[in-house]
Amino acid sequence: MHIYECRLTLHEPLFHATRETGRLYETGRYLHNYALTYALGFAQSPWFHQEQVPHYQTDLEPLNGQIYVTPAEPLAVTFQLATFKYGEEVLHVEMHQATRNTPSFGRAKELAPESMFRCFVLSSTELHLPRWVRLGKWHSKARVTVAELPVQQRSQGYRAACPLNALDLPPGVLQVCDIVSMPPASLVANAHCTGDHYAVAGGQGIPVGLRYNIPLTTPPKRAGKRKT
Repeated sequence: MHIYECRLTLHEPLFHATRETGRLYETGRYLHNYALTYALGFAQSPWFHQEQVPHYQTDLEPLNGQIYVTPAEPLAVTFQLATFKYGEEVLHVEMHQATRNTPSFGRAKELAPESMFRCFVLSSTELHLPRWVRLGKWHSKARVTVAELPVQQRSQGYRAACPLNALDLPPGVLQVCDIVSMPPASLVANAHCTGDHYAVAGGQGIPVGLRYNIPLTTPPKRAGKRKT
């Protein structure tokens, strides 16, 4: 087993809609492991889907037993607000008296450049990870710094070295944690776990046996471009 510690530094604003409140679209402090798996090039998805739903199961589950990417925790993050206008796709408009004033703009709370994150990549074979990746709705550029860690497997209680996707954990591992609500599958942070794990500096660890277990998706809406 090879374990790589990856530190990501944003060089552009990063936006993904973790929470929507009216016309405000907020980006969360964590990076989901599904998105990171695509960004690092381990999974591929076409730009167009006949059905406007993600295909995580088809794209990610074949990686099980070979590669696993953990969610990324924030090391140092700041936010910024951006205002954008809505574009209406209208072919014909009839003149009529307006009955209400509907705003045609929204605001996005984005992660600012120079924000830093950390995740881990577990692989059954040696990897050469990319130096640069693209993330989020705007395909924002981020630099990746990689360090391979020594592998030491232990079996005892420990604190997780990073956020975890609770769906991907073996049974009985998770003891206490904080829930981080974000689509498409909520994460857990500050997790205290038990069982076999890979030891990381500071008495922390990464659970053994992490696998992509994809939740059921919602019914298809309509054909369109893939959302990232």
